[in-house]
Amino acid sequence: RSVRDEVAARIKSLQTQYPRFQPKLTIVQAGARPDSSVYVRMKAKAAEEVGIKFQHVSLPEDVSVDQVVEVVQKLNNDATVSGILVQLPLGPHVGPEGERTVTEAVSPEKDVDGFHAYNIGHLSSKASQPLFVPCTPAGVVKLLESTGVQIAGSNAVVLGRSDIVGSPVSALLRSKDATVTQCHSRTKNIEEIVKGADILVSAIGKPSFVQGSWIKPGAVVIDVGTNYVPDSTKKTGQRLVGDVDFESASSVASFITPVPGGVGPMTVALLMTNTLRAAERIWEQARSLRIKPLKLDIKEKVPSDIEISEAQTPKPVTQLAHEIGLLPDELESYGKYKAKVELSVLDRLAHRKDGKYIVISGITPTPLGEGKSTTTIGLAQALGAHLGRPAFACVRQPSQGPTFGIKGGAAGGGYSQVIPMDEFNLHLTGDIHAVTAANNLLAAALDARMLHEATQSDKGLYSRLVPTKKGKREFAPLMLKRLKKLGIDKTNPNDLTPEEITRFARLDVDPETITWNRVLDVNDRFLRKITVGQAPSEQGHSRVTGFDISVASECMAVLALTTDLADMRERLGAMVVATSKQGDPITADDIGVGGALAVLMKDAIKPNLMQTLEGTPVFVHAGPFANIAHGNSSILADRVALKLAGTEEGDSPDRVGYVLTEGGFGADMGMEKFCNIKCRVSGLTPDAVVIVATTRALKMHGGGPEVTPGKPLHDTYTKEDLVTLEEGCKNLVKHIENSRKFGLKVIVAINQFSSDTPAELELVRNQSLKGGADAAVVSNHWAEGGAGARALAEALIATCEGPSGFKFLYDLNIPLAEKIEIISKEIYGADGIELSELAQKQIDTYTRQGFSHLPICMAKTQYSFSHDPKLKNVATGFTIPIREVRLSAGAGFVYPILGDMQTMPGLGTRPGFWEVGLDLETGRVVGLF
Repeated sequence: RSVRDEVAARIKSLQTQYPRFQPKLTIVQAGARPDSSVYVRMKAKAAEEVGIKFQHVSLPEDVSVDQVVEVVQKLNNDATVSGILVQLPLGPHVGPEGERTVTEAVSPEKDVDGFHAYNIGHLSSKASQPLFVPCTPAGVVKLLESTGVQIAGSNAVVLGRSDIVGSPVSALLRSKDATVTQCHSRTKNIEEIVKGADILVSAIGKPSFVQGSWIKPGAVVIDVGTNYVPDSTKKTGQRLVGDVDFESASSVASFITPVPGGVGPMTVALLMTNTLRAAERIWEQARSLRIKPLKLDIKEKVPSDIEISEAQTPKPVTQLAHEIGLLPDELESYGKYKAKVELSVLDRLAHRKDGKYIVISGITPTPLGEGKSTTTIGLAQALGAHLGRPAFACVRQPSQGPTFGIKGGAAGGGYSQVIPMDEFNLHLTGDIHAVTAANNLLAAALDARMLHEATQSDKGLYSRLVPTKKGKREFAPLMLKRLKKLGIDKTNPNDLTPEEITRFARLDVDPETITWNRVLDVNDRFLRKITVGQAPSEQGHSRVTGFDISVASECMAVLALTTDLADMRERLGAMVVATSKQGDPITADDIGVGGALAVLMKDAIKPNLMQTLEGTPVFVHAGPFANIAHGNSSILADRVALKLAGTEEGDSPDRVGYVLTEGGFGADMGMEKFCNIKCRVSGLTPDAVVIVATTRALKMHGGGPEVTPGKPLHDTYTKEDLVTLEEGCKNLVKHIENSRKFGLKVIVAINQFSSDTPAELELVRNQSLKGGADAAVVSNHWAEGGAGARALAEALIATCEGPSGFKFLYDLNIPLAEKIEIISKEIYGADGIELSELAQKQIDTYTRQGFSHLPICMAKTQYSFSHDPKLKNVATGFTIPIREVRLSAGAGFVYPILGDMQTMPGLGTRPGFWEVGLDLETGRVVGLF
């Protein structure tokens, strides 16, 4: 009782501090042997009394060893299970070897019976300690200690040599410095040996074998034997006795355990102790998980990105997953260094409080980029590898278009990269290919449907859409959805009237309203405008269309904004591809392809896990265009990271982790869309924004010469120029002011270049603080990795103390044009907006169709606050011209188009692919940047 009370009190104490702490004992039983079932019920009752959750896994009597092992392995991987006990025997068909196979399958960390070879072996070794001592032997020693008898130096005799009692008891007594004699069936002169025992432990299974005359007066006797002998006075005709003749021995021994009621209940009590110990160990292990950083070999002259990446050996993704707290079943490996993460982790960790949520943005960039990705990765390395905080970078998957074009990859740079960078920048796990396939299936389905409607009668079209199969005619599930949309409350295809058949079968697409293009993940300018349907088989039904790059597909935006599989299915089905001649929106579900699109993207919905050069985790997921879409990585990746970086109830504040999610282009684009679109859908609340600034971009905004990829930089950018730099800081201050409008705390990361002077860096820092930033820190992570961003990480931690004051810029219920105007005035600094006749007509259509409640995703140049890339710094006195307004009903936003926006980039004269190739000896990729 005292042991059980201690266990119960300890559990209550831990649950007071950590309410989710819950020990759980699982017993696996094959068949229903009466004696085994009695033991299981005893253990279940004891568990319930002390506050341990109990699970009984009942298997058929004829279950195979392999099947039991499979069950045990699932329990090993179940984080809610603290201890596993396999009730032996398993059945008449399972011998000792089979039983050993099963007990060895139990994880040593959950082997509360103490039967695993790991625990038995460590018990027998003087130099080590087992994780668990078998319960009966532990109970024996506990009983001995309760008598106050001196074990050290005493003569102890153990009768029996089983692995369950005799041998482990002998090992335990030896470890406590007793002189142990272990007897067995072949031992001679047992009576004489027993007479010399100060302590006698018997576990041989022979009723009343040891007589009182054998026992040394004052000896302590522990009787572990359980033997049934005939007894006509009992209902069952038998009674339970021990190995020791209790009546004669009790008058000689100083202490003796009865049978029943002695060692048996103690065994059960120690099982509860072992289960609690297992639960505490598992709890602490989960709480003490830490990233094991990879060491960087920093060179004074920084090599190329691909050289740095290939010089580092990543840790296996399975190891990384374990370090961040993912379970084996939550990981789907794609090779050694990348994996997909199952969304089930969100259910397992739903109780956790989210970690700190930081969006990484930047000032208005030059065409060379200002290092947002590099800063995101460097800051994550600083937090995780240098400050020991849980830290996750969440970045978009790069398109192969820019990778082989002018811009290059997007893995970061220098000593702040995602690795392996070639896998990151190329196919990764195939998500973009899945998006491409889904997009093009919808395009093919739309054109095919238009052809069939144009070449068939209503009756013929309906007969083919709803054919008779084996004498029966049925609507497909998606057809019922369309019928409901049309207000037709019928489920039997034969019941529709001719007028209803026409409405159901004919989408009646207006070709002039089609907005759905095919896509390809390649920069191919010659696909911007094409004609389809030119083969004779299409009977002259051709039309002019075009290709977009894959990441511009609405399917990609859906992937980035979806919250779960069901939500993705609904969004894909809701995508509007055209308008009917009657003015109704035509969706993917109307065409019948919504379910198929979800099937093509069912694996793409899982975030991809990779790592930085210093071995900290990175989620790479989705890559929507940052100008015509919202330019942020997926909500799901952020949510998974926030839970993994989160805290349990009772945790101290210093255990909180950080999730760094990148918003594309400048803060006027990626951050604004992050706040107004992504956070509305996700319901997540950001704590701060990091605005990345460089002296190069600030000098350009201050009046410096044009910055052009492939051309040498003007001296203004490589030599000190405080006047130009100070003028350009107005651009940075405007971004800080914009961030404040969302209630965000602002940290400016000054991404240091080798040519920057101390005076320039100090000027930017002072202007940032003067402009309203909470902190401004120079960071040299490109050249130094995480160590170079340590000060930035410390500033971020300090700034994020306390709650977030986050708020949206506009209310969703105001008219679309008013939302567009608010963004234009508040974020861009425009005097107002000017809607073209087409744009006004489109807004009227979307409003009539019920889409006026959607947020706005402005499609504009990234090189200016305005619509004109030539207007640098902080432009004033301009009006935003809205050329047209498009709808992404599935993704859930309306995107006004400002000026000419290319959705299919082209290749320049000297694309990056000239440098890309293979080292034919090693098979490694060379030339990526």
